[in-house]
Amino acid sequence: MTGMAQPRTENAVSVPAAAPQLPARPWAVILAACAGTFLVVLDVSVVNVALPSMRADLGMSALALQWVVNAYSIAFSGFMLLGGRAADLFGRKRMFLLGLAVFTLASVAGGLAQEGWQLLAARAAQGLGAAVLSPATLTIVTSAVPEGPARTRAIGTWSAVGAGGGAAGGLVGGLLTDLLDWRWVLLINVPVGVAVLIVGALWIPEARSGAGRRLDLPGAVLVTTGLAAFAYGVVQTEQAGWVAARTLVPLLGGVLLLAAFVAVESRAREPLMPLKVFRSRAVASANVALFVVGSATFASWFFMTLYAQNVLGYAPLAAGAALMPSSAGVILGAKLAPRLMPALGARRLAVGGALLTATGFAWQSLMDPDGAYLTDVLGPGILMMTGVGLLLTPLAAMATSGAAPGDAGLVSGLVNTSRTMGGAVGLAVLSTVAAAGAAGAATPEALTAGYALAFRTGAGVLLAAALLMLLWLPRPATAATRAAGGAVR
Repeated sequence: MTGMAQPRTENAVSVPAAAPQLPARPWAVILAACAGTFLVVLDVSVVNVALPSMRADLGMSALALQWVVNAYSIAFSGFMLLGGRAADLFGRKRMFLLGLAVFTLASVAGGLAQEGWQLLAARAAQGLGAAVLSPATLTIVTSAVPEGPARTRAIGTWSAVGAGGGAAGGLVGGLLTDLLDWRWVLLINVPVGVAVLIVGALWIPEARSGAGRRLDLPGAVLVTTGLAAFAYGVVQTEQAGWVAARTLVPLLGGVLLLAAFVAVESRAREPLMPLKVFRSRAVASANVALFVVGSATFASWFFMTLYAQNVLGYAPLAAGAALMPSSAGVILGAKLAPRLMPALGARRLAVGGALLTATGFAWQSLMDPDGAYLTDVLGPGILMMTGVGLLLTPLAAMATSGAAPGDAGLVSGLVNTSRTMGGAVGLAVLSTVAAAGAAGAATPEALTAGYALAFRTGAGVLLAAALLMLLWLPRPATAATRAAGGAVR
């Protein structure tokens, strides 16, 4: 990351000294970047409660309706690394504004769609814009303030906003659908997007570290198609299962394309992803941890919403409101993390956050078909999400700590890809687990048993993540933790 001190671990990537040029209004820059992050994460889940209205209005089939969500997710996941490298080569401000403009225009197209195919095309374009925009946000945030406690607080804010965007999707979607129309689930992005474009154009300074380098087109094609194919295979599991040909072919094809990408990158003169970034123990271990943690935590919102609506009988808007205290837990944890990092160190804080989240998952797995809000939704939800907030900031800081200035955007894209792909894989696996637990029945008792099994499985995944972080995250002081004023212990 530009201006971030060089890690002292023997595995770290060498980081040339650089004197970053700080913006005149750093918190306006951070606000713009975080608002962009909020929009793209919100749009992963905000359409869920509006799907029945979309189907009735546009006459869409059940399969087409599924692609309202999947078209966005696949484009978002597939183009993320390419978006990160583009920020390095062509400028983070330029890519941020370009991605946000595409996202905003696609939101207009989706909100005005008159046919189902028009809505699906707009959602794919939204995902593309999000993939270009999202990697630039973290580099913009970290370059807006000098290294030290201020940078760690900025990363904490970015983490909280990203997690809060996913959590707020149900409530925002329910409010807009109930009070206005499903089209406003997409059109609400327009005034926010225009405002952020103005702030970004005025106050975000341009910076790029890869001037003179060429875009590795073979690598770009391989990684984009590989990630998109893998994401497509993951979303197919919901209807086809894990052993169907239409699931296995894209999954295996995606893996093969990604393997070919690694082979090409190892020989390229100017690779899209220099494999040396993985020599940094902090970068490699934190990204794997983000993938594993995301595989459990992303699915928690999905199952909590289903439990509130399908078992406890909450209306969509009421279900969204019921989960808002959990969103506050994410924000609380993310704001506490920069204060705790100097005393505990990034490694201990990340492990502690994972253990707290696992405890919340275990509590949630005790849910009852006649459950009470305080003990079956509120309590475990706050515990789970506070733990998530605590662990995201140190992992994001460590995952970017070993990046050379010319690779800052790429490594930020890798962070977002790890979280997004982990969430997609985890949701597919835990959905299968929940279906097995329900044994094909749809009674409140059977559904509760399925959701409970998914949460127990998620608790096990989080315990494994805690052990992985305890053993693999670097113990010596790294750039991320020295920036917080503390050391990893």
